[in-house]
Amino acid sequence: MKRTKLIFVGGFLGAGKTTLLWKAAQQAMKQGLRVGLITNDQAPELVDSVLLSKEGLKVAEVSGSCFCCNFNGFTDAAQKIRADASADVIIAEPVGSCTDLSATILQPLKKIWNRDYDVAPLTVLADPERLTDILKGGRAELHPDAAYIYRKQLEESDIILITKIDSYPSEQIDKLKQDVAKAFPFATILTASALSGEGMENWFKETFNRSDSGKRIATVDYDTYANGEAVLGWLNGTVQLNGLKVDWNSLMDDYLHNLSKHFDSNNYSVGHVKIIAESDKQYIVGNLTGKASTLTLRGAIEPCDAIRLTINARVETSPETLDKIVNETLNNSVKNRCDTKTVAWKYLTPGRPNPTHRFTEIV
Repeated sequence: MKRTKLIFVGGFLGAGKTTLLWKAAQQAMKQGLRVGLITNDQAPELVDSVLLSKEGLKVAEVSGSCFCCNFNGFTDAAQKIRADASADVIIAEPVGSCTDLSATILQPLKKIWNRDYDVAPLTVLADPERLTDILKGGRAELHPDAAYIYRKQLEESDIILITKIDSYPSEQIDKLKQDVAKAFPFATILTASALSGEGMENWFKETFNRSDSGKRIATVDYDTYANGEAVLGWLNGTVQLNGLKVDWNSLMDDYLHNLSKHFDSNNYSVGHVKIIAESDKQYIVGNLTGKASTLTLRGAIEPCDAIRLTINARVETSPETLDKIVNETLNNSVKNRCDTKTVAWKYLTPGRPNPTHRFTEIV
């Protein structure tokens, strides 16, 4: 079997990785390539996996730990999707709070799996608002240790892809690109909007045609790294909502806005909150990546009697507090409109990163 191109798309929570994965898959399919995707999280019930599967893509999921701490689980998933989809290219999305990918994933792949995979340069996504503040020495409204992870992701990148450029003036993006190039001269700096498609073809060509992956290994303080993840409460859950001809569009809008109000009023920094509501072939996707101004909803569901709602939340508070807010806000939002039944629910604090491999030299 020929070697499969393996593309990692990293970046902090809320940078737009999932939307970019879908657009990248479209770019690959336009070229006649067969595509597989691998998602990753500390717990099951992933919005990303549900959404990408609904788009007709072959998706594998590594849940329960990050790629680096379950390297064999990642390679098992890659081998399965490589065989099942006869994949020419696999695009993998690591956990948004992970760093040290060059040492723990790229170098081992180049050493151990070089006969099967051609590893592309590591792309790290960065949204303009957070990136601008980080470059100024700020912490982008994150806990200092979470901001440390953000910086380390940039430091180990081969390609820094500035995302969401459709929401900012071109002059601002041009200036930001220059500033990033000065701060990280070793990286290729590109820009793109996954929503509009601008810059996507250029990024995919750059990534697919290069094999100079993992050119740097960052120096990472694992105590700071571990705390940067642990300051976030993590919650993944799925519930069934049942009513009579419910206006789900209005309900989901109310739910996300009410969640945002809770987080903002308590000054809880949001890594991301994602939801997907499904009914047959229709669905609604919601995202919150910071303050209320970052809230987006797309898609629609015609009034019907039942939906399945999957929720992923990463917020700087205790998991117990996050669980209480998410549950109480949901119950208040659905009151007198429908009933809820829990299908799966888990909230947690991530454990200390303990990678399967950690190379200290470039392969």
